[in-house]
Amino acid sequence: MNETEQRRHLAAAFRWTARLGLHEGVANHFSALVPGSDREFLLNPRGAHFSRITASRLLKLDAHAAGGDAHADADPTAWYLHSHLHRLVPHAKVILHTHMPYATSLACLEGFELQMLDQSSCRFFGRVAYDRRFGGMFLDDSEGPRLASLLADGVSTVFLGSHGVMVVGNTVAEAFDELYYLERVAQLHVYALGTGKPLMVIPDDIAALTCQQWLDYPEGPDLHLRALMGILDEEDPGYTS
Repeated sequence: MNETEQRRHLAAAFRWTARLGLHEGVANHFSALVPGSDREFLLNPRGAHFSRITASRLLKLDAHAAGGDAHADADPTAWYLHSHLHRLVPHAKVILHTHMPYATSLACLEGFELQMLDQSSCRFFGRVAYDRRFGGMFLDDSEGPRLASLLADGVSTVFLGSHGVMVVGNTVAEAFDELYYLERVAQLHVYALGTGKPLMVIPDDIAALTCQQWLDYPEGPDLHLRALMGILDEEDPGYTS
């Protein structure tokens, strides 16, 4: 993987997030470390719509720069969160933050925790954290380290109370696959909770087994992203420019 490929993968993730309606205006942000670097990362420019992101438009920022030295085209809420997480969390090579509707709905429920209701829910077993300390927008240096403390080894997903969700991964394919399934699982939760009937929760031992099967599934996230990029190559090839 080189920088050009990373840019194309991230641009594809933006385009598909827009197609699926998982973004919110121009307010959400995705970032990815430049391959081979532990400090340079790519980020969508301020005010750019996800459906118009191209590989070349992505900003390249230094995660170790002082807050005031952030790129003028970077949204400050993105800078304060993504720069810290890329520095402090080794497995946060890619960070996807959205306000996607079903997952955000669950993040607004008092004391909510994801239940193991189906096979797809189980991929998140033991891999979810909950931030219940909403204090406004991410506009100061304390927020990044605070959220980094929630991303212990194995945690890929954070429900941001009264705010949205965030997933991290080692590759764009891995993180996008996680984001996609998180919203599908959240949608199922909303539907199941809406029936008012008792939930049939999968036992922990079966959930743990199923989670490991998800993680071991050969090339799952890569196959998913490759298929999506193939569709874009035919229908919307401008994302690679």
